[in-house]
Amino acid sequence: MTDLPKYPRVACLLIGDELLSGRTRDSNSHHLAQKLHERGLPLIEVRVVPDEEISIVKALRSLKKRADIVFTSGGIGPTHDDITADAVASALQVQIGEREDAMAILRKHYAARGEDVTDARRRMARIPDGAELIENGISGAPGFSLKGVYVMAGVPAIFEDMLARVLPTLPEGPKETVYTVAGTIGESQIADGLKDLQIALKGLKIGSYPGPTGQGGQLSIVCSSHNPATAEQAALAVKALFSAQGVDAEILEGRPRQS
Repeated sequence: MTDLPKYPRVACLLIGDELLSGRTRDSNSHHLAQKLHERGLPLIEVRVVPDEEISIVKALRSLKKRADIVFTSGGIGPTHDDITADAVASALQVQIGEREDAMAILRKHYAARGEDVTDARRRMARIPDGAELIENGISGAPGFSLKGVYVMAGVPAIFEDMLARVLPTLPEGPKETVYTVAGTIGESQIADGLKDLQIALKGLKIGSYPGPTGQGGQLSIVCSSHNPATAEQAALAVKALFSAQGVDAEILEGRPRQS
């Protein structure tokens, strides 16, 4: 991946009717975002499309215009609606066919279980021309990467296994320093001060996160920057905004815990 920029931007394309119907809850984009953040790489967009080739092709081409790397999740299994490999080949304008190295992996995996590679399972050996295989340590069927597109399984455990193999091959970006300022106050009480602070401190990102009920309670203000001094200065300034409203706030390192 030597053709990637020093700090590549990343997007994620989730594929599957089950995601859009609500039958399956996505966890793969959440896991990807966490791991990319740890590596200092920005995830700029997550998109969800149905199991339709034209939708996958259009979305992938659109995301490739904005991001240097696109991870896809879902649609590389043995069933009729697993069309991601063909859609990726179409989007990237390459041919696709059964690969012997992928078939060898499938034969070995199913032989260990005393099973054969059926015609349906052979579909998982269809790989676009020029792609590199991504090893799958759980169910055998490989993913693949081509032209900055990483095609991965939708099953969370398999997606995470594949991602763990891919991440060490990607560049590392600059890490952010993050502080969370937390106290019981309404967002509107400090909104103007946060806006002024965002303008005053270059390279600062501020996020405002009220409690999960939307009925008041603790408010968390997250200050992040690639410059540690900027992040710390912002956290102290936000704490002062709380104090000006008569509220005692706490400064914590890192992001707030998820409920």
